[in-house]
Amino acid sequence: MDSAQDHGILDLRGLKCPLPALFARLALARLPSGSSISVLTDDPLAPMDIPHMCHQEGYEFVREEASGGSTTLVLRRP
Repeated sequence: MDSAQDHGILDLRGLKCPLPALFARLALARLPSGSSISVLTDDPLAPMDIPHMCHQEGYEFVREEASGGSTTLVLRRP
């Protein structure tokens, strides 16, 4: 992970838009500053929705990794 504190993986596979972005936002809001979380999703819209949510809410979108029908999005709370 790129941050000093990794708070694990939030597995949101099986959930469809807008739920992955909503749950990711709730998880980020609970993290201490400087912490990151990896969001695992299979929703094809999540790689667009979650970075947009991060931009709107002031969170940092770190990176995206696609593998085997799922996408992992790494997010950080500043």
